Amino acid sequence: MDRLLLVGADLVAISLLTFAVYFPRHHRRDLVAAFLGVNVGVLAVAMVLGSTSVGIGMGMGLFGVLSIIRLRSYEIAHHEIAYYFSALALGLLTGLSESLDLLHTGLMVLVVATLYAGDHPRLFPRHRQRELRLDSAYTDEEALRSHLEVLLGGRVLNLSVKGIDLVNDTTLVEVRYVVANGSRAAAKPRQSGDPHAEPRTDGDPRGRGVRA
Repeated sequence: MDRLLLVGADLVAISLLTFAVYFPRHHRRDLVAAFLGVNVGVLAVAMVLGSTSVGIGMGMGLFGVLSIIRLRSYEIAHHEIAYYFSALALGLLTGLSESLDLLHTGLMVLVVATLYAGDHPRLFPRHRQRELRLDSAYTDEEALRSHLEVLLGGRVLNLSVKGIDLVNDTTLVEVRYVVANGSRAAAKPRQSGDPHAEPRTDGDPRGRGVRA
């Protein structure tokens, strides 16, 4: 009965994390299956390992191995890695437990609540990050900063020049900035738009659509 309660608690926790926190905010359907599969898979393996004398050591080894898995087919963002890590943690918390006590329940609630608060859209809502390829080669950082502030419609907090191509007259830059109140400027060529929009690629898979 205790094991069934643990499985039920894990399913409730991962469902809240996936369907109530992650998907309504990011709408990436493929990762829904990934989070659920990783969680339930780790839960099952951890429960089996927990019944042996080396269960805890093997479980932590499994946790370490799975936590560094990086998908090679598609890039995943840092916040999505956090959801993966949390799905693993929930599976291990229930899989290696003997009963659903107050400590384990509190830790599961803490994991879900942390992701809910840390990834909430109202947390630093005007902060943005972009990687842009401009069609001018900027060797003067102040000139580049001024141009980006006009282009993005906000105050640049930090910029990192990834590359300057003097032959093709381009600059690749990563920028973190704060949009002004009511600003709708974005990284689009020669026009303003939605600040949440990604830079247009214009058919180039390297994302060279941004124009100064």
